[in-house]
Amino acid sequence: MAKRRVLTEFGMGTSLRRQDYTQAASRAVKDALWHNSINMAELFGFPKDAMLIDLEIGVQQPDQVDTAALAAIFPYGQPRVKIVLGGLDIPRADGGKPTVIANAAISVSFEMERTK
Repeated sequence: MAKRRVLTEFGMGTSLRRQDYTQAASRAVKDALWHNSINMAELFGFPKDAMLIDLEIGVQQPDQVDTAALAAIFPYGQPRVKIVLGGLDIPRADGGKPTVIANAAISVSFEMERTK
């Protein structure tokens, strides 16, 4: 069987004052997840644990993101987390730590055969 993507969702999250890349990434993941209620596993007759979840996060400092904390957000499925250079760091006028913006892309796939 082949891995077949059935859904992609996008989200954005921020850390306004603490320059916390994991927090911004977590908020981006939740933004993508919490704005929908798509029952892909049930639609295709699979158990929820069969969901193959590919999470890609873009931030300016990828090494500052805790990937285990992001994987723990998903209540089921098999998440794989990839952190890449992206997002934005916005300087603050008061000279404080920059505002961090993270972008998330979540793809859900299943191992299944093509019917045609």
